[in-house]
Amino acid sequence: MTVNISHPAWRYIPPITATGLTQMAIDTWLWQQQQQGLLTSCLRFYQWEGAAISCGYHQQGLPEHWQTLAWERKPLDIVRRPTGGRAVLHQGDLTYGLVTTLAAPQRRLAYETLCRFLIKGWGRLGMELSFGSDQRHDQRTVNCFSRATRADLVLAGGYKLIGSAQAWSGLTVLQHGSMRLRPDPNLWQQVFQAPLILPNCQFPDPEIIISTLCQALEDDLGISLVSEPLTPAEWQAIKNIQNNPQFTCSN
Repeated sequence: MTVNISHPAWRYIPPITATGLTQMAIDTWLWQQQQQGLLTSCLRFYQWEGAAISCGYHQQGLPEHWQTLAWERKPLDIVRRPTGGRAVLHQGDLTYGLVTTLAAPQRRLAYETLCRFLIKGWGRLGMELSFGSDQRHDQRTVNCFSRATRADLVLAGGYKLIGSAQAWSGLTVLQHGSMRLRPDPNLWQQVFQAPLILPNCQFPDPEIIISTLCQALEDDLGISLVSEPLTPAEWQAIKNIQNNPQFTCSN
């Protein structure tokens, strides 16, 4: 599977720290612009203001106790992603997001294509990653990181480092994913009511990870990333959609 690189310059949006609602609105707006041919392919990295839980687009039956959870004396932000999958706790993680157009909408091959830069980049950081192999469809678990599918990347010891999800419209895809760097075990236990087993390794700072992954994407696809922050007009367009009910999680 090939990525449409008729425009070999991709837009790179510098890192943004914001609420879950804002982050999902940004990803959705970028995806919509790509669908309409108004935006070139783009890559961004971001972190979440405070702590948040994002649930999959079709996910239902969320635990009631999530509504009472707090991190650093602030309620957890609970939002719905435009992509599928299970719930992700965003605290101590780094999220990547990209939108592009592919030659054919073959989902498994699309994950393999769009995750290559993650595998190559983390390999340069001394962390060998491989795709998960769990093919079960267990709807009982709410936790994305409780299993590693062919859409996920795991370390040699089995730790799921990156969980990714996609949304499609025609040949246009939004793919984003969470890299679990420094999650708090106590908060994890509160959210998922299960212990967090951390790998015996130290991850680089986010700035190093970002620069390495940017270079890996350029090398893998033969493109160049051009840094271009969101403009005031784009921010306004994003704000216009961020109160859409599609981003609201409910049982």
